[in-house]
Amino acid sequence: MPKHLRTALAAATAAALAGGLLTLTAGPAAAAGSGLQGDFNGDGYRDLAVSAPGATVAGHKDAGAVTILYGSATGVSAGRHATFTQDTTGVQGAAETGDMFGLATSAGDFNSDGYADLAVSAPYEDVSGDADGGTVQILWGAAGGITRTATVPDPAPTKHDRFGNALAAGDFDGDKKSDLAVGTTSATLRVLKGGFSTAGVPAAKAAVKLPILGRSDAGIRTLTAGLVNGDGRTDLVVNGFQETPQGDNHYDANYYLPGSGSGPSTSGMRKLPAGIITAIGDTDGDGYGDLVTGVHWDDSVPGSTKGGKVNVIYGSASGPTSRMDTITQETGAVPGNSERGDVFGYEVSLGDIDGDGRQDLAIGAGGEDIDGVADTGAVTVLRGSPSGIDTAHGVQYFHQDTPGVPGASEKTDFFGGEVFLSDIDGDSKADLTVGASYENDGNGSVVSLLSDGSRIGTAGARSVAPSAVGVPTTGQPQFGSFVTG
Repeated sequence: MPKHLRTALAAATAAALAGGLLTLTAGPAAAAGSGLQGDFNGDGYRDLAVSAPGATVAGHKDAGAVTILYGSATGVSAGRHATFTQDTTGVQGAAETGDMFGLATSAGDFNSDGYADLAVSAPYEDVSGDADGGTVQILWGAAGGITRTATVPDPAPTKHDRFGNALAAGDFDGDKKSDLAVGTTSATLRVLKGGFSTAGVPAAKAAVKLPILGRSDAGIRTLTAGLVNGDGRTDLVVNGFQETPQGDNHYDANYYLPGSGSGPSTSGMRKLPAGIITAIGDTDGDGYGDLVTGVHWDDSVPGSTKGGKVNVIYGSASGPTSRMDTITQETGAVPGNSERGDVFGYEVSLGDIDGDGRQDLAIGAGGEDIDGVADTGAVTVLRGSPSGIDTAHGVQYFHQDTPGVPGASEKTDFFGGEVFLSDIDGDSKADLTVGASYENDGNGSVVSLLSDGSRIGTAGARSVAPSAVGVPTTGQPQFGSFVTG
């Protein structure tokens, strides 16, 4: 069973990827940026950024690659894409062993030109003699797609390792510009203010000290941005380790930081139940964002349960409330059974599949066994409702033996190791993208399932393999490990 890549950050075996690769086959350029989230080429369709952090580049193992799949009226396909490595012309730096370019990504319009940009980290990059110092680059959106990048200056070099360990974009101060929150192995959050120059320099920067454990094997592990309290400023959930009262161990912790005029603030900060991956969205239509966190461990961590679970914490004008629903594979009409190693809640994502104004929930269980096939993986889709996430009605369940879903259930595919809900065909309904990062012995793949207007369907379903977008499959690139847009 693979550890969570967002926290293990180290284990991909490599693939052979030719140096200097840039494959770009996009449609006609848009006249101006659409201003749409995740629309990197400004054509009015959201795009997908798909990471292959274990890709080998010019013989450099685990150097990493990121592929942009451009959206269209029929969704995404391998036919319109661009693949980037640190050996790609226009990308800063050079591909090196173990950099893991693409291990964290986040989309936002950082220079306010109407085109979405993509922040990409290589957290294990050595920088000026600083081992694993880490770098963050911005891949600038433009008409016709991404063609240039800039390196974001590290505001505190040598004060930490793995700059870019986690990334999240949002308007944290309410000035209508995209800011970038950056995590490292330290306990200090770095916030880079929107209005970035073409050279990657932010308009301003801030540091927020957090009550988590800062050291080489800890620090900030994930960041989740979203609107919770309805004040127009993006709020943030920070995940990290926290020491036990005995001080001899550590365990997982989440903290909610509300947005403010100065950015993410510890004033109003509160601790939340544990869980690595969180999504934020309004599941009950009350105008406040709810926080959905996957607790995928078996019963080895405080608050966890056999097979994994998902916690839904409902939002309000004052932030997260005490109201919380817990979902397992024993809840309501949720398919399956809670079995050790299912990792139900390994990934979660929110999006409005039917356009009713309430966010629906996709839950990945990459370790689910299907008909005796171990760790092939499955995805559960639950609907938002006036009372929150509905576990009794309209439940959908997908795996690679589901009729119409591309592929077949094979051992350790890890289908559901990534899930992402976003509208990639322009009909204002969220579509489902599923990563199967260990498909075909670690090659990986992504499967696209479109909304039919009321639910996720299989008509027009597509699978994109790494070889189809210029990422060779020698080794284990783990294409589809992370998806954003």
